[in-house]
Amino acid sequence: MQRYFIYMAYDGTNYHGWQIQPNGISVQECLMKALSTLLQRQVDVTGAGRTDAGVHAKLMVAHFDSEIVLDEAFMVEKLNRLLPQDMVVYQLRAVHPDAHARFDATSRKYQYFVTTAKQPFNRQYRCRLFHKPDFEQMNLAAKTLFDYTDFTSFSKLHTDVKTNNCRIMHAEWAQVDDETWVFTIQADRFLRNMVRAVVGTLLEVGKGKLSIDGFRRVIEQKDRCQAGTSVPGNALFLVDVTYPY
Repeated sequence: MQRYFIYMAYDGTNYHGWQIQPNGISVQECLMKALSTLLQRQVDVTGAGRTDAGVHAKLMVAHFDSEIVLDEAFMVEKLNRLLPQDMVVYQLRAVHPDAHARFDATSRKYQYFVTTAKQPFNRQYRCRLFHKPDFEQMNLAAKTLFDYTDFTSFSKLHTDVKTNNCRIMHAEWAQVDDETWVFTIQADRFLRNMVRAVVGTLLEVGKGKLSIDGFRRVIEQKDRCQAGTSVPGNALFLVDVTYPY
């Protein structure tokens, strides 16, 4: 049995997230159907993480097993013909049998885009802000994330994870142009809905509704009800997943 990593990207607009859902189409389902068609058997796929409904990925990594050695370039070409126009496979790579797309990942990086302008051609990939927040204060608040590991306050309630601990490596707002800013955050793992909740709470700081000390208290209270409202998923992108090999 040969294990393969598959590197892909997708526009999440039309999907109920990465993971297979009983009542909506998912990215994982589309990929599994395409692989199963090509290999003429049921193929299970495990992703590096679970993006929420409407969230995009500039790079998602997943793994699957094959009973035969595959022509990687041929498979990439055939998969891209079978997959919808809003998905693309970049590469297939043979890995050792125990390699795991989810558990072996050492970091994931997300980006969230906000804009103060009305953008008819880019609206599905940006979160519209009607007033410019204080990005300097938001960056000061973002730096406090490095002082903590328990991010229960930013986690979706009633999830099945064993721990809410994460190690954040990078968290910063940067200006893209006169009207657009991007928040980049990198960590060893993320909780369900975590990035969207962090951004929503940082925006409360930027609007002057929450102080930096108040932002710290939100984290320390370990209570999702104390954090800000989650921002929409359409402006969120998974942009990188790293491995030790």
